[in-house]
Amino acid sequence: MGEEFLRTTLGRTGWPVCRLGLSASYRPGRRAILTAIDRGVNYLFAYGFDTQMVSTLRDVFKTRRHDLIVATGGYNWILWHSNLRKTLERRLRQLGTDYLDVFLFMGVMKPEHFPDTVVEEMVRFREEGKVRAIGISTHDRRLAGAQAAKGNLDVLMIRYNAAHRGAEADIFPHLATHDPGLVSYTATRWSFLLRKTKGWPADRPIPTAGQAYRFVLSNPHVDVVLTAPSNSRQLDENLDSLRTGLLDPTEMTFMREFGDAVHHDRKWFM
Repeated sequence: MGEEFLRTTLGRTGWPVCRLGLSASYRPGRRAILTAIDRGVNYLFAYGFDTQMVSTLRDVFKTRRHDLIVATGGYNWILWHSNLRKTLERRLRQLGTDYLDVFLFMGVMKPEHFPDTVVEEMVRFREEGKVRAIGISTHDRRLAGAQAAKGNLDVLMIRYNAAHRGAEADIFPHLATHDPGLVSYTATRWSFLLRKTKGWPADRPIPTAGQAYRFVLSNPHVDVVLTAPSNSRQLDENLDSLRTGLLDPTEMTFMREFGDAVHHDRKWFM
């Protein structure tokens, strides 16, 4: 079960992928990134300012470029006044590569932030061979569901965890027709799922990080869940925990109950 649980394909791209992807947001160090790759993690998220990930990938690309799926992107130009093509060219230079695997339009907060002109430009990037797949990163579940139904995008990056389960109604039912790859983040809800929360009985346990990741991956609609460890130890613990496989029914009930408690306690926190 462990190995089957850890491997899938990234939606309609057909690319074999490890279901635990890596972000270096919390600067785990070069050794942790290399360890992840050596242990089979092949979906790497590089947002451009994470110098550890960028510099490590530049070196790894010299010999293992085709082994890895690298996702990056440009930020919502309506909010950040950025130029998407310039950002694409900058990411290519930063990473020292001729192409990107997944290029995302990130920070999309509402439909008005994702006009057809952006889709058309990203499609051109794909047609030019500078990117292999295009997508968005968004908290707007209805927008993500609508884009899944349209079928223009190859990958969707969305929030999903035990405290935020709205994707089960707003996104997942729309995936079947066009089968975009689905990447999830905030599995621990910025660690709130790993600590005591208001209204939770003191004699009941608190979830582990492994349970938080296994909750997300127990949903077959999720291809990849991102982890952002702070060091190699956390990375190893997260990878090792996934070999347990699917949550059993008791664990699933526990995670949903704790998620409800966290959501009720932390409604102010997105």
